[in-house]
Amino acid sequence: MTVAEDTERAALLRDVADDVRGESSESKQLSAILYRVSDLYDTDEETSPEEIYRAVRYMLQVKERGGLDR
Repeated sequence: MTVAEDTERAALLRDVADDVRGESSESKQLSAILYRVSDLYDTDEETSPEEIYRAVRYMLQVKERGGLDR
């Protein structure tokens, strides 16, 4: 599945990601997820919905385990 380039949508998602990013691990995680999704609409990025799904799933699993240090 290919998503059409939409630089405005990518910019909006990145702006929202910047806005929600805070000091908490949850806000940082949400920000990272939004950035990954924004990559779908950026032709300079080579990603697919499946790759983003796997990356988000991995982030959530790491969070559930208590971090990368475990």
